[in-house]
Order: sequence, then C-alpha cells, then structure tokens
Amino acid sequence: MSSKPQVPTFEVFCRLAEEFSPCMNDYLFVCDFVRDVYYITENAMARFLLPSNMFDNVTETLRGFVSPDDFPMLELDLMQINSGKKDHHNLEYRWIARDGSPVWINCRGRVIRNPDGSPALMVGCINEIGNQQKADNVSGLPGESFLREHMQMMKPLLTGGILMRLGIDDFKVINERHGIEYGNFVLKKVADCIQQSLGPLQYAYRIVSDEYIVLDASGSPVESMNLLYHRIRSAVDHLVEKECYKALYTISGGIVPLGQVDAATEEEILKLTEFSLAEAKNRGKNQVYLFNNDDYQIFLRRRYIRSCLRRSIARNFEGFELYYQPIVMSGGEELYAAEALLRYSTPEGDAIPPYELIPILEDSGLIVPVGKWIIRNALDMCMRCRKKYPDFRVSINLSYIQLLKSPLFEEIMDALAQSSLPPSCLIVELTESGHLENSPVVQNVWNKLRNIDVNIAIDDFGTGYSNLQNIGSLRPNIVKIDRSFTSKALQNEYEFELLIHIIRMVHSIGLCLVVEGIETQDELTKVTSLKPDYIQGYFYSMPCPKDEFLKKFGLSVA
Repeated sequence: MSSKPQVPTFEVFCRLAEEFSPCMNDYLFVCDFVRDVYYITENAMARFLLPSNMFDNVTETLRGFVSPDDFPMLELDLMQINSGKKDHHNLEYRWIARDGSPVWINCRGRVIRNPDGSPALMVGCINEIGNQQKADNVSGLPGESFLREHMQMMKPLLTGGILMRLGIDDFKVINERHGIEYGNFVLKKVADCIQQSLGPLQYAYRIVSDEYIVLDASGSPVESMNLLYHRIRSAVDHLVEKECYKALYTISGGIVPLGQVDAATEEEILKLTEFSLAEAKNRGKNQVYLFNNDDYQIFLRRRYIRSCLRRSIARNFEGFELYYQPIVMSGGEELYAAEALLRYSTPEGDAIPPYELIPILEDSGLIVPVGKWIIRNALDMCMRCRKKYPDFRVSINLSYIQLLKSPLFEEIMDALAQSSLPPSCLIVELTESGHLENSPVVQNVWNKLRNIDVNIAIDDFGTGYSNLQNIGSLRPNIVKIDRSFTSKALQNEYEFELLIHIIRMVHSIGLCLVVEGIETQDELTKVTSLKPDYIQGYFYSMPCPKDEFLKKFGLSVA
C-alpha cells in the first residue's frame, strides 16, 4: 500500500543550507510557514541588519530590516503564497545593511506545499544586485525594469492605483552649461525631492535620463497625486534657490489613474505616462497634466496621419492633390488667377481636412518636401492655363516653417526654370502674420522674390492686429481680405464702412486688393461697388480638382 510522500523537514533544509553556504557568496534561506520560523545562512549576519540568522514572527521581523518603501510589496507577495495563488517567490527589493544603507537584493524561492495544499516551506537564495544596471547608481532609485516587475506583482493593489511621470524641464541645458557631473548632482537631488515627498504605498523610480515615475498603490483619489506633484515642485524650487540659481529648471508631471484607462499591459500604461508628461511640457512646462482620453485619441490620430504622410511622400506623393479656386477680376469677371489649395487622403481613403493637415505638416517638418511638390505642380497648372489665358497667374500658400527650414528661394527659381514661366506668374501668400514682425528670414526671402517680380500677397488681412505693420515692412503687391472679415462687413454697417476705408487705403499706396468669401449675387453686387481689384469665392467656384477647373474655364484636360 503506497503512502503519500512526506515533506522534508525544516531542519533538513537548514542543514543542507549550512553545508552549501561555504561554497557560495549568496545567502540561502528556509521559511517554515507552519511554525512561522525563518532561517538564513550565517554569512548574511555580517552584511544585513538581522536580529539573528533564525527568527520567528517572520513577517513582522522582516519589517525590521526590509526597506519601508519595499515592505508592502513583499508583504503582498507572501500573502499570495499563503493563499495558494503563487508557488514561486521572485522579488527584487532592498534590505537594510549593517551601516544603515539600503542594498538591492534578488530574493528567489520555491514553495513546498503540504498534501492538503497549504504552504509548508519555502527554500531559496538571496543575491545582491545593487551593482547591476537595473538599480540606478546616480539617483539611487530603482529603474524601469523594477517598475514593470513591481506593477506585475502589485496588480491587485493597482486597480485604484495612479502613476505619475515626472520630467526635469530643459535638463539638456544643464548638462550643456554646467557639465555632466553637475547634471548628475541635479538628478540625485531631484530624486531626493521626490522620495522625501512620498507617502505610504508610494514608490519612486528613475526611468530614462531626466524622467521619474511615482507609483501610488494607496488607493487615494487623483487629487492626492496632484497635491504630491505640487509638493515635489515646491521642493525642486527650494533646491534651485538653495543652489543660488546656478541652474534654473522646473519639473513637469503627467498623471495616469490606472482604473480610468483602457490599458492591459505595463507597456501600454507606460506609453500613457509618456503622453501625459509630453502634454504637460507642450502646454508650457512646470505644470501637471491629468490624462484625458479625448486628448489621447487626438494624439493617436495625429500620429497616424503623420505616419501616413511619410508613407505617401515616400511613394511619390501618393494621396496628395491640389485643388484650385479662381480669382476673378472685379467688374469684368475675367479669370485672373487661381489659388492652389492642398488636399490629402490617406492610403486607406481617409480625407484629412486642411485645418488638421497643415499643422501636422508644419510640426513634423514634412511641409518642406510637400511645399516643394506644391510649387512644381502649381506652376505646371499655370503653364496649361496660359495656353488660353496668357496672363494667368497661380497663387500658392507658404508656411513660416518653409521659410525657416528650406531653401525656398532656390526651390522657386528651379521650378520657374523648369516650367519656362516668368516669375510674375507666381503669387506667394504668407499667413501666420504673428511670425512676420522683424523677421530677418522673411525679409530676406521676400526681398529676393520681389527683386525677380514674384507677386507677394498678405493673406487673411483683417484677422490680426499686426497686418498694417506687415504691409509696411513686407511691402506686398496684393492684400487679401479674409472671408470672415468680408462676411462681417456684408452684415454690419460699421464693418462695411471699415472695408470701404481699407480698400481706399490699400489703393492709395498702390497695392491691389482681393476680397475673399463672395457667395451670392447680392454680395457680389455690394462688394463690386467698392471697386476692389479681384474677387474670390464660392459664387464663381468652390475649390475643385485640376481637371474640373480646366473644364469649367474651357481648357483642355488632356
């Protein structure tokens, strides 16, 4: 008759540990769950703040030499072993050394259960890992690998948990001006500010470079994390002051409440913290941002569009198209020019509206290759239209980013040379009037373009306080009245009188004027009476694809 295998006794494992201990640098341990007794090889006594190499009341005794920041994590792991949820123990945390300093250890053990399934013993090994890269030697904080492991182990506590990612604003400047050694000093002191501000069940980690994460497993409301951020920010302000403002820096934070986000893995959660910190910095720095899913969806859409744009540009501008809207001479209604307007659809067929497209092109720098493509295609269209309208012109919109990041004048000269068109066929419109004041870059390009007879237009006149100054500094050929201003003028007597005086003023200094936004015959009649030079609006045509424009104005599509 067979009998159930007996569990080896606590004493047997202790004797085996004693035998193997002289052969290794690690520390071997045995834990008896039934009698609540813990044994560790004697070599650990010289290193750690242990009461003895064998003690009872295990959990409470461990509390005496385990780092207070790490003890809740250890306690939770032991509770899971006792409840039967785990059969292995593998934890990285800190024990207190004899000199009082924390020492990073990796504690691994295997659980041996009684026939009834209850835990009998755990046998294992402890080795020091404080000199490994996983523990950050600059800040003294655990790194990202620890954070991931701790999040995995503490999942039951994290349903109401919160993560806050912190970043030192403009940290690169500190290294550049004061050197890496002082930069490391700042990293350590900021880590201290964070550590000293933490409460129970809050843990700090250094993630990358100048970024940290605080994990709150206390179940406190989000408002408490906001208060924690302000405590940390105040501590950092005092640090800067204490250092006599040797380096000026602030700290930004992004808060992610784990119970309010749809993220299944540690990787997904950390991406949300990256986004949240970036939002805080984008909104002006030295502030905290609470994760908002609507903002995140906008971010994901912008990232998706940016990816599509790069793919389309690499495929010879697949999905890009120019639409054209006519600009007509006032009174005679003869075609004068067409404004080229960019349109784009993703490879999946998603049409991206211009108000969404243009900012992404500018922020990503992709406006540079796209802008070059626009110039060449618009001039090609102008060349075709000149077969019937010899003085036809094409108008293109330029971005301030193009002026800063591309050799714009040279690109225009090359495109004109390839098309064999005179520079006077081209009208360049510049928006973003707030960037124009006292800009040597704009002035330089504008002077070069003006000298070769390219027409310069100030777009969106009537929408910015600086327009009059821009007319004086940029000396354009054409002023375009924005359609929003036109709409007001057609509905309001005061605004209409203002439009009258603007047209007179523009004509008095020898410039031409385009009124945008004309949609009906009544509007056309009213505006024509003011004698502007040109009119643009839906009354003549909405922006349309090249072939449709050519058909509307009696030009061959082939």
